[in-house]
Formats: sequence, structure tokens, C-alpha cells
Amino acid sequence: MHQNGQAKPRRNGSSASGRRRTAASIVVLFVIIAVFVVKLVDIQVVRADTLNAESLGNRSVEDPVYGSRGDILAADGTVLAGAVMRYHVTLSPKNAKGFTRTTADGKKSKVTLAQAAAEIGAVTGQTGDGILGIISKALADNPDSDFAYVVKGVGVDVYRALDKLDIPWLYFKKSPSRVYPNGAVAGNLIGFVSSSGEAQAGLELGQDSCLAGTNGTETYEKGGDGIPIPGSSVVTKQASDGGDVLSTIDSDLQWYAQQTLAAQAQSTGAAWGTAVVQEVKTGKLVAVADYPSVDPNNVNGTDPENRGSRAFTASFEPGSNFKALTAASVVDAGKANPGSEVVAPYRYLPDNGANINDSTQHPDLNLTLTGVLIESSNTGMSKFGERLSDHERYDYMTKFGIGSESEVGFPSEDSGILHPWEDWDPQTKYATMFGQGLTATAIQMASVYQTIANSGVRLPVQLVEGCRQADGTETHQPVAAGRQVISAAAARSTADMLENVYANAWLADKWKIPGYRVASKTSTAQMPDGHGGYSHGYLVSVSGFAPADDPQYVVSVSLADPVNMNTSAAPAPVFQKVMSQVLKKYRAVPSGNPAPVLPANW
Repeated sequence: MHQNGQAKPRRNGSSASGRRRTAASIVVLFVIIAVFVVKLVDIQVVRADTLNAESLGNRSVEDPVYGSRGDILAADGTVLAGAVMRYHVTLSPKNAKGFTRTTADGKKSKVTLAQAAAEIGAVTGQTGDGILGIISKALADNPDSDFAYVVKGVGVDVYRALDKLDIPWLYFKKSPSRVYPNGAVAGNLIGFVSSSGEAQAGLELGQDSCLAGTNGTETYEKGGDGIPIPGSSVVTKQASDGGDVLSTIDSDLQWYAQQTLAAQAQSTGAAWGTAVVQEVKTGKLVAVADYPSVDPNNVNGTDPENRGSRAFTASFEPGSNFKALTAASVVDAGKANPGSEVVAPYRYLPDNGANINDSTQHPDLNLTLTGVLIESSNTGMSKFGERLSDHERYDYMTKFGIGSESEVGFPSEDSGILHPWEDWDPQTKYATMFGQGLTATAIQMASVYQTIANSGVRLPVQLVEGCRQADGTETHQPVAAGRQVISAAAARSTADMLENVYANAWLADKWKIPGYRVASKTSTAQMPDGHGGYSHGYLVSVSGFAPADDPQYVVSVSLADPVNMNTSAAPAPVFQKVMSQVLKKYRAVPSGNPAPVLPANW
């Protein structure tokens, strides 16, 4: 004890206790630091990629980068179908409010919500109240709504005008679309796409593998207010553009053929019609007109059944036009020549039980094969056709392209109906000689006449020459070699007979083309009623080629049920006008020598 009686403090015990507390604190501190270090390593090293992705996902947006769809071009490069970018205008209802606008010269001005809505409406053709209504409705449905459409599919001018308003809660979504600069010209051939850009019909569908682009993607980051952060866009997948389809169509001639066909179809009251123009020496289709036509810019303005190309998709009984094929087959087989003779009665009753008659009553006619074609006698052609076996005639028909789709591969193309010869009943055996008991499309019938005109060589029907890729390289469609269906001599004899048909027909004033020799044939065929019989309507047609002494072009015209003129006089003016325009446009050399005159009677 000290002298004052107070005990001395125990320094040693107190100091030890303090040191222990200090040590414990240091340990705890190190543990805490270690935990943070471990956590930091986990965040910055171990899980860095995952956490970055999650963080980016919470504030990043992925948008498509559109690959442009290719164009469909006419033979001369005219754009028949092209790509155009349209825009869907949207807004963020929850962020729709007044804002401060800064002009290019740095001046600032307050813009109220009502003013902004009125500005938008003035550009889009809506009212300011209408824009406010869109916002109010979206918020009523969802108070946190971040999306509502203002208008869909506006053009670039409207988009630019809206973008210049610099309204922070107004957005734009790209919408690739199609434009058809020539409207209904070749519309039934070109086809169309859906509102979402999916190919639906025609060349748009049939050549989609060439036309379609491949979309890419890009991401960008957005701030808390939903506005994209400048400079944050990153392309994650490159887009690639589609190719251009190079068609064989002459757009000017296509327009002329459509106008001429439509005028005559309307004048005669026809339900529908087609006009096909084909190059003899190439097989290329230079015009394929349909009536009614469709404007791909306004598909809904045309009834669904009239939106395709009936020239490819609607087969019919060709009737007397088909007699040219039978005559060519018989001559090629050596069973007849243009002067071969038969007696053609009004009614012919072959031994197999068939019953054949001509369209009008007449006494027995002493006709040559040329005369049978001029008179368009069913009984006379039956007597020539029976000189070939059923199998032989069937083989000739298939070689001419009957019963098979053309090489074009047009969507929903009709192959027509040609039953195997083994299945022919007695009536069908003879009916097929004059274009009944089978069906063919306008394209197939044009091909038949192309074969006769081209010295007996059938060339593949061609509508598309190739695809030009976005990088400029061209891939031409493979074209099969022509096929010799009948001999050149048989083809020439058939052409000579068809020239005599043209010269001696009662239609002389309706289909004459001054300065040129023409080989052609008409047809007036009853239309099937869909129940195994025939309706009271007729499909009337004309097919032929010119100049007959050096054939260059085939024209084939058909009109379905022209109630005001149910004869071949209905399509004849279309044939005359379109063929005349073709010969003029392509400067075909006028015929130098007169057509041969062949005996029709004996």
C-alpha cells in the first residue's frame, strides 16, 4: 500500500486484457477484409462474365438489323418489285410529358405534352387529342406502360419529319416493306408479300431463295429513362442483303398486253383471260398478261381468286387449237401430209363405240388435212388421228409438254390433265385428238406453238434468267437443251397448213397483220361444269406465230366465257394487236415471199 492507504493498480493484468482485445479486433478486421477480398475476387474474376451479362441484360436492348430483300427486274432492268424501308411510330406512355427542346442554335424552349401531341398529329395526319388518347388508353390499361403504337408503316418523309421534332419519348421501329413502282403491270406474275414481309405468291414466292435477305442483330444500352445511350450500339450479327431476280419480261409489252386484254375482256363480258407472248428461238416469256389483274401495292383490292396468274395455274380444255398438235404428230409419223384426203361427215361413229360430231350440221366434206384444219372438223381430225396408236399419240403429247408443269416452276402451277393412254375410254381416245378429254394451261399451249414454229424443237419455258447476288455476281438458271419433238420438215408442213388457216378463216378482218405471214388456229371449247359435263359457257382462244416464214414470236390469247361474243372472234383482236405490237417493237423483218397455197378439198 501507498502511504495514503490506497492500493496500487494492477497494470500487468489490465495491459494483457487490452492486448487481447486489440488482437481480436485485428483478427475480426482481417476476416472482414478477407471476406471482402474473396467477394471482390468472386465478382471481378470468377463471376465477372456472368454478372456483366446480367447487368447488361437489365439495361440492354437487342434489335434486328434488316437484310434488304432483293428487287424483281424486267429484262431491261426496270424495277417491278423493290425494297423500301417503312417505320412504325411508337411512344412510351409512362414517359410522355413536357420537355425542354434545344434548337440547333442552342436556344431552349419548353414544350408541353399537349404541344408535343399536336406536333406529332400534324405530321401523321392525326389530331393532338388523338395522340393524347393513345397515351391515356395505354396508361389506363397499364400505369407503367412503356409502349404504344402511334401509326404503322409510314414512309421515310414522315419518319424524318417526326425525328426532327426530337421528342424524347417518341420512338421508331424499322419495318422492311415492298413497293411495286408499276402497279398492276405484271402484278399477277410478280406476286406479293404479307404485311410481315413473308413471300405469298408469284415470283416473290417462287424466287424467295434468291430475294430473301438474312437479318442480323445489334444491341444498345438504355438509361433509366428508357432512352438509348449514345455510342452504345454493337452489331452482334451481320445482316446480308438478298439478290435481284432477273426476269425475261418486257415491262412495256407487258403493259400493252394487259391493257389490250382487259379492254377486250370487259367489252365481251369475259370472266377472265390470258395473253402469252413467247420468243420462238429462246423459249423466253416476254409477256404474260392476266385479266383481272392485281396491283401488289393493294392486294386486298382484288378478289383472292384473281391474284395469281391463270396463265400458269388454270388449265382448260384447249379445243381446236390442239388440232395443230395432232396434225403435226400424224405428219411427223409419216401417216399423212398436208394434201392427204379424208371424207369428213357431220357425225363419225368409229368401231370402238365413240360418237364424234362437228360443231354444226353439214354434208360429207372431202377434205385434205389442210382443209380439216381450216374447217376445224372434229370428225376429219379423228380420221387422221386414228392412224396413230394411242400410245404413239400420248408420247407426242408428252413430248410437246402436255401433262407436265413447265420448266418455270411457277407457284401453284397446274400441270393440266392427261390421263395415261391405257385409261382412255372409247370417247377419250378420239376427244383428245381435237382438244377435249384433257386440259392444258395457256403456257403449255404457247409452248406447243413454239415447238412447231422452232423447226420442231421444244425449248424450256423461261421466265427467270437468273439471280444477281448483292455482291454483283450472277447465277444464271440452268436451261435444259431443246428437244426435237417433230422433224423440221413436219414442223414446216404444219406451219404451212396453219398459214392457210389464217388466210382462209372467216376472221380475216379481225386478225390480219399487214406485211407479215402468220400461222394460227382458233378454238371455241365448251367449259367443264365441274360435275363431269359441260356448262353453257365457252373458252375461246387463238394461238399462232409470226413471221411464219421466219418465226420469231408466239402469241396465245384465251378468254373465258365472253358472254357478249362466245366465238373466237372475241380473242382475235387481242391476238392481232399484241402480235402487231410485238413485231413492231422488235423490228421483225416483214415477210418477203407469199404464203404457200395448199388445197383444202379434193
